[in-house]
Amino acid sequence: MSPPATGYGEREGSIWLDGEFIDWRDARIHILTHAMHYGSSVFEGERAYNGTIFASRLHTERLIESARQLDIDIHYTVEEIEQAKADALRRNNLVDAYVRPIAWRADGEDMGVASIKNPCRLAIATWEWGRYYGTDETGVVLDISRWQRPSPDTIPCHAKASGLYMICTIAKHAAMKKNCSDALMFDYRGYVAEATGANIFFVKDGEVHTPLPDCFLDGITRQTVISLLKKRNITIHERHILPEEMTDFEECWLTGTAAEVQPVKTIGPYRFAIGAITSEMVSAYSQLVRT
Repeated sequence: MSPPATGYGEREGSIWLDGEFIDWRDARIHILTHAMHYGSSVFEGERAYNGTIFASRLHTERLIESARQLDIDIHYTVEEIEQAKADALRRNNLVDAYVRPIAWRADGEDMGVASIKNPCRLAIATWEWGRYYGTDETGVVLDISRWQRPSPDTIPCHAKASGLYMICTIAKHAAMKKNCSDALMFDYRGYVAEATGANIFFVKDGEVHTPLPDCFLDGITRQTVISLLKKRNITIHERHILPEEMTDFEECWLTGTAAEVQPVKTIGPYRFAIGAITSEMVSAYSQLVRT
């Protein structure tokens, strides 16, 4: 994934902010914004293909639900957010693009852990973004992170909350220092969980295995791929997976809005081939989102 020609804060275009469009470079927040200090923000990552945002309404509904779980009140309806996203694409003359809605607790009367008196703000940015893992067709290389996905008793694990990505960032940084594209994370029990921003699938003997999302986000792309597998009568097992089981898995891929369907070549000492089912899912997903 090549970096932008300029920093993301210095790009051209317009950003939808609290009901109106402003110049991209004017989309600033105060240093005492609550979300900056306490992580009180939620977001979505979406892709538009041929001018249409794939699974757009599902993303908007998840944004509102994530906010509810963090006690953030988004004062916009699903329909209003849907219209704002479509308007943002048109305003920036984008057809194939990434869409980033984000809602957060702003600066206000509260400046501590509590933020009840602080207003919620909502912004939507859109930009062109290529393949998340680059153009290598041979499959990505994953490190195995020392960081684990926490217990659902300790975090709102099914919210797409910004603060929950802190360990993902440091896990990916550590992986990149080892010349890996990403890192696989186990959960608090030691089961295989997910990559830092993508769900994971494995193949063995013509059947698909994927971790049960009981302590991490059940991605919309993950759900889409499961549907594609079922339509092809491919047996799929959603279950807890022990790390040592990766020795016997033959194929592996990642799923996510940014990642789409991405084959995996290695995870630590474990190696995988880009087999028939992986190739079928790459093709099927690409065709689905573009029709």
